[in-house]
Amino acid sequence: MTTSRAPETSAPPRARRGAVLGASTIAALGGLLFGYDTGVISAALLYIAPEFSLSDGMQQFVVASLLLGAIAGSLGAGPVVDRIGRKVTLIVLSAVFSAGALLSALAPDTSILVLARILLGLAIGGSSLVVPTYIAEIAPPTLRGRLVSMNQLMITIGIFASYLVGYAFAESGAWRWMVGLAVVPSLVMLVGLFTLAESPRWLLSRGRTEDARKALLRTHSAADADASLAEMSEAMREESKFSYRDLLSPKLRPAVLLGFAVAATNQLVGVNAVIYYAPTILKQAGLGDSAAILSSVGIGAANMIFTMIALLFIDKVGRRPLLLGGTSVVILVLFGLGALYLLPSVHGLGLLLTGGLMLYEAAFAASLGLAIWLINSEVFPTAVRGKAAGVGTVTHWGLDFLISISVLTLINALTPTGLFWIYGLLGVLGLVYLWRNLPETKNRTLEDIESSLRKGERA
Repeated sequence: MTTSRAPETSAPPRARRGAVLGASTIAALGGLLFGYDTGVISAALLYIAPEFSLSDGMQQFVVASLLLGAIAGSLGAGPVVDRIGRKVTLIVLSAVFSAGALLSALAPDTSILVLARILLGLAIGGSSLVVPTYIAEIAPPTLRGRLVSMNQLMITIGIFASYLVGYAFAESGAWRWMVGLAVVPSLVMLVGLFTLAESPRWLLSRGRTEDARKALLRTHSAADADASLAEMSEAMREESKFSYRDLLSPKLRPAVLLGFAVAATNQLVGVNAVIYYAPTILKQAGLGDSAAILSSVGIGAANMIFTMIALLFIDKVGRRPLLLGGTSVVILVLFGLGALYLLPSVHGLGLLLTGGLMLYEAAFAASLGLAIWLINSEVFPTAVRGKAAGVGTVTHWGLDFLISISVLTLINALTPTGLFWIYGLLGVLGLVYLWRNLPETKNRTLEDIESSLRKGERA
């Protein structure tokens, strides 16, 4: 016996667009917290170091401890998000963000501060995987690039906000307020998440077809919802049960290698050396504490503004032109920054470095900054997206850890010129690989992208 389904009507187009935008914005608050908690240490470190009597090595460890948590968070989030769902995982992560921010602000010594930053890292690592995955799975193909990239925009807004807060408290040196204010957006995110629907793709993967259709009707017309369900069902029927070992199978290997390459290039050009240590680098170039922090505000502004500009074009121009063009500019600027230190007695080196770092951040924001989360949310099959995207995020955080714990050491050993040129050479290697292997994913379904990767198509 069959039962008929009562007629259902979806919301009008304007309401559907508003629903997907609202849901994406709430989820992307995880990106804002990601940006704030990673960026705020750059200013806070100038005051934490003397209060806790930190050597260069210990300063690097305080910075890098967050990345240890992020590695664990990104490893653990893959199985968790596939088991309990995207929405519930995000709720847990927002609560961890709140706890980590409060513990950071109250830390009486270095050991508690490191523990708090590891806790924040767990939330950051998890959200770096879950947020873009959730947004990609609720967004229509025509809006997916822009909405997934909202996560990166929120990261840059978080970084910029952390620099502004750092400058606001620079005169008083109140680093505890700098790190503690992150609790405000984390609580807003926690409350907002309870209003969202679960990912329709995850619901369908758990056999909850009607729930998946209801979730789709929030952001799709009735006809589009049924078409999307049929397409997702067909794709899932072709997928077997995968383990992590299966990620290196011939079917999945192209996507996994591409996710790894994007994440590796994102980090190996040294972006987080700039985010974490810009005030320290500029202070070493002759600027005072307040001037160095103010200069970092300009760097953060360039990052944020060019992320916004790239968002306007990501679904029009496409992924390949922005990623390959922007990465080329990043590489050229890195070599130029290294060359600045070779010029004899450069007057105003700090200002020249600030200008170069602003250009670097602008080019990075419009290319690799968007690509890591967008590409990793698009290229993997639905059934293994949580596990497979973890490869990219673990690569990101693992290399981020190595960079953050080595910047000051490498500057002392190789000079700033050597540091910037190493990042430039590594960027060249990444650019070549991406030029040869990155497909264009603009306006394509996730299932179509998967098919093109297996066939080795670039465009």
